[in-house]
Amino acid sequence: MDFDSAQPIYRQIIDEFKKKMIRGELSAGDRIPSQREYAEYARINPNTVQRAYREMEALKMVETLRGQGTYVSISPEDLEQMREEMARSSIDNFLGDMRALGYDGEEIMKMLRERQFEPKEDKDR
Repeated sequence: MDFDSAQPIYRQIIDEFKKKMIRGELSAGDRIPSQREYAEYARINPNTVQRAYREMEALKMVETLRGQGTYVSISPEDLEQMREEMARSSIDNFLGDMRALGYDGEEIMKMLRERQFEPKEDKDR
């Protein structure tokens, strides 16, 4: 797994689990890897994974059952709220980057309208 040095690794772990939940790759009741398994898989310090899992528990994304593992426990309402928050954050970052490049709102909207109709393979660049 590749991590971005601009953001703490534990936050990136949380964001990856959020995205998997939003995309439906993980659903309520699904078991996620143990902290040790995840640390080995990602080749990171187990303490970093422990911090991410604790944070996810505090956010009510997962629940750890002693001796059984850690399971996705997010409610549909919380999942939708999380989805909207992540979307807003992505939009804010995008707009900030575009404004830093000197684009105004009108120019940004024009570019978005143009990109909307391009073939999918061009959008992935």
